[in-house]
Amino acid sequence: MRLLLPIATILIALALLVPGVTQPVLTLEGKIDKSKLAKTGIEMLADEGDRNTRRMLTMASSMFGLDKLEGEVSAYKKTRSIWGTVNELANNKNYLVAGLVALFSIVVPTLKLLMQLVYCLIPMNKFKHKLGQVIQGLSKWSMVDVFVIALIVAYLAGNADGQMGELINMHAEFGAGFWYFTGYCLFAIAASNLIKIAPRNS
Repeated sequence: MRLLLPIATILIALALLVPGVTQPVLTLEGKIDKSKLAKTGIEMLADEGDRNTRRMLTMASSMFGLDKLEGEVSAYKKTRSIWGTVNELANNKNYLVAGLVALFSIVVPTLKLLMQLVYCLIPMNKFKHKLGQVIQGLSKWSMVDVFVIALIVAYLAGNADGQMGELINMHAEFGAGFWYFTGYCLFAIAASNLIKIAPRNS
């Protein structure tokens, strides 16, 4: 059946969109080297002019082996999903930005996929013709590729030289939501290519 492939593609795209929006997309984690933390603590406790205090604290640090500490301590960790970002923006009273993120990454993609599904299932008539025009109009506002590029930029920014300051080593990692959303993007693009919208003159 000719319509089976586009319908299956739309249903897979919808199934991938839900975890793509709700699952963590990006995790940013900042870690501090333990030996650097001990050294910074000594510098903060001892004034620059007070050499004796600094010397005493350095000796105590060496005696207790604080200068030879190995490993890292987690100082900052934030995991973000698309829906979680929308909620956080709304909670911080950034309603316009929250609304735009929700509109272009949740509402428009869902509406477009549902309209494409209806378009595939109904016979050709005046309503189907109008629906096709609406789908073509929505396609211009989907911004799926822009969203994926924004995620990549966020990933690279988080990993910028792998560091933030002298103490905190920043690390960024894509979550399951990113891969689900990427899968949704691919299937949504495939669905758009498989569905032949009737031209206006027909």
